[in-house]
Amino acid sequence: MPKRIDEQALHQQHYAEIRNKVASDPYAKSLGIRLTKFEETLAEAELVVQDHMVNAYGTAHGAVIYALADHVMSVASNAHGKVSVGLSTNAQFIQAAKPGDLLTARAIETKRNFRVGFYRIDVLRGDEIIATVDGVAYRKDQYFVETEDE
Repeated sequence: MPKRIDEQALHQQHYAEIRNKVASDPYAKSLGIRLTKFEETLAEAELVVQDHMVNAYGTAHGAVIYALADHVMSVASNAHGKVSVGLSTNAQFIQAAKPGDLLTARAIETKRNFRVGFYRIDVLRGDEIIATVDGVAYRKDQYFVETEDE
C-alpha cells in the first residue's frame, strides 16, 4: 500500500512552486484573468469584462464568466501539487455583467479525498453574486511537485 502523503505540508513546502504553476495558465492569461488569492482550500481571481467578451446583447458571454470560474476551480483543485482535472460542473448564471465590470471568482474546496475534490465557486461583481458553479475534480495519481517518495 502506498504511503499517505501529507498534502497540507506539501502545499506549505512547495507554495511558491505550486502558485507559479497554477498562475501561469496560458488561456487564463489570454483573457486577462489575474490570480489574487491562493490558499490551501481557496482560490480567487479577477477579470475585467472587455468589449470583445460580450454576446450579441452586449452582456458578458457566459463562456467568459465560466472560464473565470473554471480557472479558480483549477487553481484550488491543484493547490496540493497533485495533478487534478475537472470532472463535472453545474453552472447557474444569475445576473448579467457588462464591459468594464470587475468580476471576482472565489473557489472554496468543500471536500477532498484521494480521488476527487468538490468545489463551490461564486462569481461576483462587487458583493453581488452573478453566477455560481458546483464542480468536481478528478485527482490523478501523480504530483507535479517533488514528494518524499521521489
